[in-house]
Amino acid sequence: MNLLDQISELKAEHPFWGYRRIWAYLRFRLGYRINHKRIYRLMKKNSLLVPKDLKLKARRTMTVKPKTIEPNCYWGIDMTKIMIPDYGWVYLHVVIDWGCKKLLSCKLSSRSKTADWLEALDEAINLQFPEGIKDVECKPTLVSDHGSQPTSLKFIEECGILGIQQIFASYGNPKGNADTERVIRTKGSAK
Repeated sequence: MNLLDQISELKAEHPFWGYRRIWAYLRFRLGYRINHKRIYRLMKKNSLLVPKDLKLKARRTMTVKPKTIEPNCYWGIDMTKIMIPDYGWVYLHVVIDWGCKKLLSCKLSSRSKTADWLEALDEAINLQFPEGIKDVECKPTLVSDHGSQPTSLKFIEECGILGIQQIFASYGNPKGNADTERVIRTKGSAK
């Protein structure tokens, strides 16, 4: 039986197998010493490839990064690691106001726990709203990435108690929190 007949027989049994799986079966189960590129060419030439189903593609939703020039409308929070000679690594937590580009809080800690993030947020709130945030009509919206600290139950719960809405930058998109990333000069810096 020639190679094309063998491929056709496998496709008849397994119609959703692509060229990689056909190649792997021929190579490792049946012992054919053959390159996957040859299998691809044969299957393409004889219309045996699995057609792409565009309906199965994941839908991407692009969230537009909020922009403002009003103070206390959007705040960004983030963290970075800094190496200090003769001491070691420390974590810098920052909260900035996206409207006026003011650094609201800057906290150092030896570990980056949720409590450290909350301490930075509390300092920013106390400096911006000395009379308290509970009675403020327009509370800031807090923008962060999907790190374990800003998505922790404790952090979300504390933001809820304070009446602060959280929004998150989309996965793998540091530009969603670029204003904050720029302050600490990490991967989201504008080019």
